[in-house]
Amino acid sequence: MASLIKRPTSRFWVACFTDRAGRRLKRSTRETDRKAAERIANAYELAAQRLKTSRQVRKVISDLHKEITGEALTSLTFRGYSELWLARKKPLLKSSSYAVYDKSCRKFIAFLGNNADRDIAEVTLEQLNRFRNEQLRVVAPRTVNHDLKHLGMLFRDAKEEGYVIDNPNDFVKRPKNRPGTTVRRPFTVRELKLVIDVATPEWQSLIKFGLYTGQRLADLASLTWSNVDMHRSEIRLVTRKRDKMILVPIAGPLRKHILSLPRSDDQKAPIHPESYEIVEREDRTAMLSNQFADMLAAVGLRRRKSHEATGKKGRNTRRDINELSFHSLRHTAVSLLKDAGVPEAVVMEMVGHDSQQMSAHYTHVGREALEKAAEALPEI
Repeated sequence: MASLIKRPTSRFWVACFTDRAGRRLKRSTRETDRKAAERIANAYELAAQRLKTSRQVRKVISDLHKEITGEALTSLTFRGYSELWLARKKPLLKSSSYAVYDKSCRKFIAFLGNNADRDIAEVTLEQLNRFRNEQLRVVAPRTVNHDLKHLGMLFRDAKEEGYVIDNPNDFVKRPKNRPGTTVRRPFTVRELKLVIDVATPEWQSLIKFGLYTGQRLADLASLTWSNVDMHRSEIRLVTRKRDKMILVPIAGPLRKHILSLPRSDDQKAPIHPESYEIVEREDRTAMLSNQFADMLAAVGLRRRKSHEATGKKGRNTRRDINELSFHSLRHTAVSLLKDAGVPEAVVMEMVGHDSQQMSAHYTHVGREALEKAAEALPEI
């Protein structure tokens, strides 16, 4: 006997029915009216017990839906829904973020082949597992996890809109780094001093901002004097990656450094003019990363390499990961704060951690706690 349930994340009734093999199945009725949903649920069970194909079942339900409501039942293929989903996301994302979401969808569509033009509800856990395994042969686990994350967001929205019952991506096991995989690590204070000794004054400043704020290179290169409030002793910025407002108390050593910098009367003037030009005018953050890599190589902390193109393009090939990069300063800030006994919630709030899962564990972090955390960082 078919029955109905209601999911808290969807306004539609879900049909629960048994097929000929005795399996209990669930399908969205795409109906908010209970009586109409009951008729559709019974039709699902009847079709399933007669071993009809999925296309035949959809036709039965579509005809019944039209008979009840006078309107054709809307269904979308994976390709169609992904196009709709991306179109809705585009105004909300930076162009670089949108490009990553779009690429994840296109990779999965290419994997599905003709199946991309079948109903999105027909995408299975087994297909997602095969997609994961195929991608692991050509790209790093971290890249695969990013793709799965974006697909999970797509299926989550499709579930809320009633196009799928369950998010199949929820059950895909995420790959871990392989043994021997290079993992980024924090700098030691000794290593940082070595790099600062060979750095230009502007790079010395960027390194100190990176250590004492835990922020990304592009965000620090984009800072203007309007972001710095010496009276309140804080730096305010909006991250490029997540478009998230971050407030960081200025640590004592960083305050001392900022006061030593030549300050412009123009609040819109950049703090690091050369880097600002590269990031904001030329949009070439990679150039800054390469400059920092050259400094690491100069003091023996990284193998020197050519920055010429190798013929490998885009994100469909494995990239060489080095254990030290500018992003390691973010790890360094976190490590030093934790070593000083600063609570994890305060550490994550201070560096502006972007993980939604981590944010779910946050308690409210007060200004006093953040200031104490900032002062726990050592001077370099």
